[in-house]
Amino acid sequence: MKKYKYIYLYVLMALFSGCNDDFLERYPLSELAPENYFQSENELKTYTNSFYNALPVALDIFYNSPYYADDDARTTVHDEIRGVRVVPTTGGGWTWTELRRINFFLENSSKCEDKSVVAKYNGLARFFRAYFYFQKIKRFGDVPWYDTTLSVDDEGLFKARDSRTLVFDKMLEDIDFSIANLEVTKSGQLITKWTALALKSRMCLFEGTFRKYHGLEGWERILDECIKASEELMTKSGYGIHTSSHQSAYQDLFIQEEPLVKEIILARQYSPEIPFVHSVNFYTLSASYGRPGVLRSVINSYLMKDGSRFTDIPNYKTMQFYEETQNRDPRLSQTIRTPGYKRIGETVTSVPDFSTCITGYQYIKFVLEPKFDTGNCTNDMPIFRYAEVLLNYAEAKAEKGTITQSDIDKSIKLLRDRVGMPNLNVAFSNANPDPYLEGEYPNVSKGINKGVILEIRRERRIELIREGFRWDDLLRWKEGKRLERVFYGMYFPGIGTYDLDRDGKIDLEIYSGKKPATVPGRQYQKIGELVLENGEAGGQIITNPTIEKHWTEGKDYFYPIPTQERQLNQNLTQNPGWDDDSNL
Repeated sequence: MKKYKYIYLYVLMALFSGCNDDFLERYPLSELAPENYFQSENELKTYTNSFYNALPVALDIFYNSPYYADDDARTTVHDEIRGVRVVPTTGGGWTWTELRRINFFLENSSKCEDKSVVAKYNGLARFFRAYFYFQKIKRFGDVPWYDTTLSVDDEGLFKARDSRTLVFDKMLEDIDFSIANLEVTKSGQLITKWTALALKSRMCLFEGTFRKYHGLEGWERILDECIKASEELMTKSGYGIHTSSHQSAYQDLFIQEEPLVKEIILARQYSPEIPFVHSVNFYTLSASYGRPGVLRSVINSYLMKDGSRFTDIPNYKTMQFYEETQNRDPRLSQTIRTPGYKRIGETVTSVPDFSTCITGYQYIKFVLEPKFDTGNCTNDMPIFRYAEVLLNYAEAKAEKGTITQSDIDKSIKLLRDRVGMPNLNVAFSNANPDPYLEGEYPNVSKGINKGVILEIRRERRIELIREGFRWDDLLRWKEGKRLERVFYGMYFPGIGTYDLDRDGKIDLEIYSGKKPATVPGRQYQKIGELVLENGEAGGQIITNPTIEKHWTEGKDYFYPIPTQERQLNQNLTQNPGWDDDSNL
């Protein structure tokens, strides 16, 4: 069934992706002229299926810059983190093609006589308009609001940017319409009422906390909308947290060819028959695509299995791989290779591979068995899942200052129950804020909820790692300066041999000078190529030691408006700090 559904949707996407990308051009295809089209439900459905192209693909979710931010390191550092972005001449995310298609549909869908059908597909279109503008305000802040199609001589093409307040209020109108009119059935493939509620929860958490930490007005009202949307989904949708074994339930979510619809609200689906596949195995396990590895600050954030803080252990900074991975939150061993790891489809244990992992902490999240290593992966990529909604709810409540233990019990507790972890205790967290997390997030102000806000941020980072949230989180928390820090990997006390998983066999030799005689099955890393803090005397791995990272407050939270766009429309103002030398 999945095969045929996906072929249908894929063909439709291919049909519509060929449309001209010029924002000012009218649709030239006679078969899409409003007098000949939009007459039936099938025609509305066919047209709106093209909107799904706006959703992220697998590469966006598990790999693309800059979404992983400070969760992992690669051999290269992207421009956003290096602080070397420049004002583009054109492009740069300032594209409006999809919006015009949406508005074109909304202007013509009423030609279908069945008004209930019109309302349903208008709900879908307005979902995607809210989604479109969500990406725009995150990237640029203030942007022009358009809810009609414009001709080449329309003065609206040359309007100034509207305030993000106006734009976000319009987005709320759109998403509320979607919630009221979309179908209530569950679907891992199609947008429903529940997807719309999940989007409202996400965009309101972003906007509410962005306004709070960036000193903008109206954040309380927006966080109330996040709480309201999250609560409705939590109480009425029937979604829940996927549970099975504490040792596998979390990892299971990310290796399925059909989404686990108990928790996955919407996923990007893949199929070998089309073919429509992705390359998560190849990007994770080859030496060709940056050798991604999780940073040590992430590893430090995982709690002990009994709920105590790893970073309260006096010698945590100098713990080696085996010791630091013992008795931890089970999500750690379902996210990276830890001692005893057996790859799906194999019976032998595997240690981290330093030739394909720059930090030593090697991802297993999303990774399938070896037969998929050539770039033919078909596991689905979650776009919205219930766990995120629970995290949004808890964070919005905490930031509003209204969170109670009861709120935690119906949100964070469910995520920890999945893996057999103790619950988060509000009173203890607020009375004893974690000093390590205080150093990680210095912008969290002192107050009665500081401790629990920090703990929710811990939970969010761990639960949603590699799902494309971290960059947005740092932007909305005004924590961009974190990206200037040294990105550390594993700790080693110096040159020598290491049995990483303590199975009695040497797995790694760190050496200086001439390479030792090769022993089969042993990895070799030369000091200088593997950079440790103190050289031969050891320390944490330093990734990208020769690349400087810079973050400019007041500038780098937004992208610049392209030069050509400002030349064409001199009412467009540039974002602060960006000099495009356009002489405008």
